[in-house]
Amino acid sequence: MQNELFIYNSLTRKKEIFEPLVPPFVRMYVCGPTVYSNPHLGHARPAVVFDLLFRYLLHLGYKVRYVRNITDVGHLQDEISDAGEDKIEKKARLEQLEPMEVVQKYMNAFHSNMEKLNILPPSIEPRATGHIIEQQDIIKILLEKGYAYEVNGSVYFDVAEYSKKYNYGKLSGRVLDELQSNTRDLEGQDEKRHPFDFALWKKASPEHIMNWPSPWSKGYPGWHLECSAMSIKYLGEQFDIHGGGMDLQFPHHECEIAQSTIALGHESVRYWMHNNMITINGQKMARSLDNFITLDEFFAGRHPLLTRSYSPMTIRFFILQAHYRSTVDFSNEALQAAEKGLSRLIKGVETLGKIKPSDKSTIDVEVLKSKLYEALNDDLNSPVLLSYLFEAVRLINSAFEGDEKLDSHDLDALKKLLKTFINDILGLIDESAEHTNIKLTGSLVRMILDSRQEAKARKDWATSDRIREELSQLGITIKDRKDGTDWEIS
Repeated sequence: MQNELFIYNSLTRKKEIFEPLVPPFVRMYVCGPTVYSNPHLGHARPAVVFDLLFRYLLHLGYKVRYVRNITDVGHLQDEISDAGEDKIEKKARLEQLEPMEVVQKYMNAFHSNMEKLNILPPSIEPRATGHIIEQQDIIKILLEKGYAYEVNGSVYFDVAEYSKKYNYGKLSGRVLDELQSNTRDLEGQDEKRHPFDFALWKKASPEHIMNWPSPWSKGYPGWHLECSAMSIKYLGEQFDIHGGGMDLQFPHHECEIAQSTIALGHESVRYWMHNNMITINGQKMARSLDNFITLDEFFAGRHPLLTRSYSPMTIRFFILQAHYRSTVDFSNEALQAAEKGLSRLIKGVETLGKIKPSDKSTIDVEVLKSKLYEALNDDLNSPVLLSYLFEAVRLINSAFEGDEKLDSHDLDALKKLLKTFINDILGLIDESAEHTNIKLTGSLVRMILDSRQEAKARKDWATSDRIREELSQLGITIKDRKDGTDWEIS
């Protein structure tokens, strides 16, 4: 393995050496989407961030079990106070569909968008509705231990009781007294002992379609409980990494810590990782704020805020340009800059394929390799990694012009290195139709250029010029050099 990987642990608020509990196995859980509408740019960020982590861990030789859930019940409109309508049921009512039709429709859309973004599928993708029994089992333990209570068929976690022994708020930095004073009085809150207690099980109202039998009532699980149950089931009582967006630190992940700690007798997560938000005009992009742009709208250029369409790889590159713990503000200018950066990177790889080896090298590929690993080992520093890759492109262009040299060994090593980091780890692929056409027709064009070179050797300038003109009409520009001919789709 290449050196030591450091990751920022949101719980300790510092970078720590990543040491799996049982190497070479890594167990990772990331909170997935609540599937009640089309995925937007904000959903793409955690997907890309933890796909980068997944890919890099695999590259380092770890055997990774990556679990990313689907929330298909229990996510209420008011996340803080467990109040309001279930988001999926509300959408089902508005679209006049069954709730599971809504789930399937938007889960399909999510998977389609993830595939376009070249996101690797997780090892396991559990759904909350498939784990009702496991959630009820945890509730029973919490009740038995005295950290939960039942009121009118609903069951709540007793945060005040928990806080007598444990620090509720240590992940998010929230202080319990402040939570108590800032919690609003909402309908249904009066049945809780404390306004900051959170639901483990909610009794279903007569109109609530999604419900299951339980010892307490016919109802449905609380949103926070779902992730505890699914992560424990598939990753064990203690696992390595739990990831998600920074907006999930409170209340979602804070509640996960509390209920898992009581149920298991210890904390389950060793490293907490959180990506920062995508913003638009300085405000978090979110469905709840109605300021989002869906991924399909980006790909088609259909949103009023978009000046044109942007490809999936441009979106992926745009996200990777920033460190995952920093905010990224949407703008057409930023996306166009990302598009140019990606094109420059892809063009550099193409140019590398055209370089002929020299007798010696003036480019130290091993130094570049060390820098690339150093960047990712420093808490997945993708912007620094990209800066080193652009430096490699500069050297490639210099080598192509003859100012730098690469022998056959270093040329092959550099090709392998760029494929590893650009394609395999960053997950960036050449998606343009132009480049695809180049790959499909490259051999044929090369044969035509060889024929033209033979004509030039015979001083048959008419044939040479005719070949150039006909290729130009097909959109192929050729450039003569002292030692050969290059071509590109214009």
